[in-house]
Amino acid sequence: MTASNDSQVADALLEVEGLSVEFQRGKEWVGVVHDVGFRVARGEVLGLVGESGSGKTVTSLAIMGLLPRGGRVAAGSARFGGLDLLDLAPAKLRQVRGNDVAMVFQDALRCLNPAFTVGDQIAEVVRVHTGASRADAKQRAKQMLELVEISRAEQRLDDYPHMFSGGMSQRVMLAIALACEPKLLFADEPTTALDVTVQSQVLELLKSLQAELGLSVVFVTHDLGVVADLCDRVAVMYAGEVVEAGERDDVFFRPEHPYTSGLLTSLPESEAEERTFAFIPGSVPTPGSWPVGCHFHPRCVHCEPERCAVEPIPLVAGRHARTETRCVRSAELELRGVSASNRS
Repeated sequence: MTASNDSQVADALLEVEGLSVEFQRGKEWVGVVHDVGFRVARGEVLGLVGESGSGKTVTSLAIMGLLPRGGRVAAGSARFGGLDLLDLAPAKLRQVRGNDVAMVFQDALRCLNPAFTVGDQIAEVVRVHTGASRADAKQRAKQMLELVEISRAEQRLDDYPHMFSGGMSQRVMLAIALACEPKLLFADEPTTALDVTVQSQVLELLKSLQAELGLSVVFVTHDLGVVADLCDRVAVMYAGEVVEAGERDDVFFRPEHPYTSGLLTSLPESEAEERTFAFIPGSVPTPGSWPVGCHFHPRCVHCEPERCAVEPIPLVAGRHARTETRCVRSAELELRGVSASNRS
């Protein structure tokens, strides 16, 4: 990852560099994430964006130490408050995870234990990480349900997960994640399973909580509309790599990588009389079949094989301040972003 301006580096709460992740396939280890790097400043919301299969969730799980069986971190670091999360002993990592760094997953009902009340599940997190008494932990659980705007909080402490709707369940997951006042929250597509109205409510809640608590957030999503509304900065991933990163408006209105431009021009025009939808041909290559050179070049209309398909492309400084791109032609291309009609 290239150097950013000094104030951003100094203010970084999380700094990920050179992260590579592999999964075992038979007797071989296959790379699924390669040389990923990004920074999250204090109080900042970073959107981690890309199609399914780009490596967004695996990146988050690796940083949190939650990779499934058969996965391993092959290289890299993830420095948080002076600690490298990727190098911590399991006991120390469990202490940090849930206390200083927390995560919310996309399917709350699958993450909540159906055998215990939501009050017990929130209180357990508080007791494990703070050593609070049962009474104090229960009081904290009530406060957290109130914080995430669940009405009749004291009565609902004794309800089981199946008694909550999808949106309310996601609020419970937020209450659990925030119970110990973490500094950093990973939100892995937390609204994917919700209908549009409930999704909007949960996102508004997350936005208000982030501002109220001063949280840093890594928001994992494929929804560019959510990124435009919620995030300060954006890191775009494709086939296991970050291909562009920068301030939200720079990335949205002045993209420097053809993949980013393709995603943005695929969005519908809000005021177009005759709508024509752009699209990116082909699909994301599977791990183990990444092309040589730029991973996007087989789908890229701007590809020059003698430059793009020869050797790995590094992430380098772009034309805009604090923007990085993984494209050898970025300086000579004028790529389309979202139109002025979608600026709002």
